[in-house]
Amino acid sequence: MSIEFPLPQGHAAEGNALRIAVLSHLHHPIASPYLGGLEMHTSLMADEFASRGHDVTLFAKEGSDSLGRVVPVLEASFEFRRGLAPEEMSVQQQRLDAALHRAIEEVRTGGFDVVVNNSLSLLPYIELADVPMLTILHTPPLPWIVDAVVDGRAPLSPLHRFLSVSARNATGWQPHLPDLHVVHNGIRLADWPAGPAQRTGVAVWAGRVTPEKGLHIAIDAARAAGMELHFAGPISDRKYFERVVAPHLGRGVRHAGHLDHRQLAAFLGSGDVFIASPVWSEPFGLTALEAMACGTPVAALPLGAMPEIIDADGGRLAEGLGADALADAVTAARTLDRRGVRKSASRFSAAVMVDCYEDQIRSVLQPDGLPSSSDASTALVR
Repeated sequence: MSIEFPLPQGHAAEGNALRIAVLSHLHHPIASPYLGGLEMHTSLMADEFASRGHDVTLFAKEGSDSLGRVVPVLEASFEFRRGLAPEEMSVQQQRLDAALHRAIEEVRTGGFDVVVNNSLSLLPYIELADVPMLTILHTPPLPWIVDAVVDGRAPLSPLHRFLSVSARNATGWQPHLPDLHVVHNGIRLADWPAGPAQRTGVAVWAGRVTPEKGLHIAIDAARAAGMELHFAGPISDRKYFERVVAPHLGRGVRHAGHLDHRQLAAFLGSGDVFIASPVWSEPFGLTALEAMACGTPVAALPLGAMPEIIDADGGRLAEGLGADALADAVTAARTLDRRGVRKSASRFSAAVMVDCYEDQIRSVLQPDGLPSSSDASTALVR
């Protein structure tokens, strides 16, 4: 049996300002200091939409902040925990699902023109199939989504559009999601002021302190390159930190803490070089881009989207996956001209990113098509 979806009507189909519902990932508040790149992206995107005159409502965990309207659907006291017993994990997921259900109910009755989905949940695919929706894919394929699409529990709606944050990340999703486009994440360059390095001989690193971020490799690489390593970010995996990272503290390794937006910009701009050390297929890597915007060249392991972000002006990719190869990249990157590094970062603009999002939204709200609002945006959509 085929499912019919009505085309949108009214002012949304005429290209005017839109009522946009943003569904966020509910593990953490959408507020500085951000727990990760997904929270940072959600905040930037919602604010950019609002600054363009769209009526934006962000459905998020209590404590979130936005230029748009914030509707808290999960209390601030909720603490997402990893490594729970199966029964406890099930209860935790039920609470998250119930909160997202509340958001979806408000979307269905709130007169929104379009939903932008950053939730990482299957529920919007199923419960908002008749609502125009743009889903941005920030992770490799999630089995609970892929399995539901493959077995037909979540038939893909013609009112839904899908974007990946990098070409590398798109490869796993493409067999399951037709007409998948790539729109790289962007930043507001003005948020990341550039200047001369203030700590000669210091490499900087930022991100969640978890095994897949490879902080232990960055420590070894900095040491092999004859540099100190200062790192910033939340300790998301306490056991990893205490077992692998903490023994190095005080010997040329320093934890600057979990920094807010302004503090992070000053921190990233303070080093001779930024080390990006993912040991998994990083879907994007916002901190590497933010460091480049501050003028700090990047030395990176060549995994995930790193080759898409880092060009010859912005940094150096290691020629292998170990600390020694990364150390060679550190030595080569730290001599790059910081003005050229910042210029390289300017290729990734939040304004162009949201131009692309608006083009994709128009493609579903105006099915007959309209000319793009930005010639630049078409260059990013592939």
